[in-house]
Amino acid sequence: MMEELDCKTAFTIPVFGGIPVAESVVITWVIMAILVIGSIVLVRGLRVENVSKKQLVLETIVGTLYDFFYDLLGEKGKRYIPYLMTVGIYIAFSNMIGLLGMKSPTKDVGVTGALALMSIVLIEYSGVHAKGPKKFLKSFAEPIPIMLPMNILEMFIRPLSLCMRLFGNILGAFVIMELIKYVAPLLVPIPFSMYFDIFDGFIQAYVFVFLTSLFIKETIE
Repeated sequence: MMEELDCKTAFTIPVFGGIPVAESVVITWVIMAILVIGSIVLVRGLRVENVSKKQLVLETIVGTLYDFFYDLLGEKGKRYIPYLMTVGIYIAFSNMIGLLGMKSPTKDVGVTGALALMSIVLIEYSGVHAKGPKKFLKSFAEPIPIMLPMNILEMFIRPLSLCMRLFGNILGAFVIMELIKYVAPLLVPIPFSMYFDIFDGFIQAYVFVFLTSLFIKETIE
């Protein structure tokens, strides 16, 4: 179990004394390649009239995701929807990659930490963009100046909570699966694997982007 959780080095780039590249980074590259190739294939032959069933399914999925985030963020926050959709799809694929025998990148706290850091940068940027630098800085002293330390501390708590929530849930699911395999190694783990790798994987992706959307909405308003 500890070997599975260990952040292994896939290979080392022979420059500047050697730059180690983690296994989670390589698997992320694989996921990126799958998503890019899949996107190119799916958008081929799109039409305005006499659309195919493939296009209808694709438009339904994209439209549903867009409407979900638009209802959360409103008109002022729609510029951040493409990022949220991309991150949600990436996390969902990362959580399900275990079905192909690969280690999920979200088992690496470095990956979840990077996702949380990107999200918190976007959250703070959304506040600066919506209010301007002066009003954004002034908002740290709201509703009363004595709240300034707490509001500043909240900036660091948010990415930590996003990171540890995602990492902790994926880690917990992995530990439970390993225990189930140890106790009943034959057919019993199969339905549990379907649950933790697919359903729970989608749930964790949903929670991450949902909380990020709420934080952006709060910062904008």
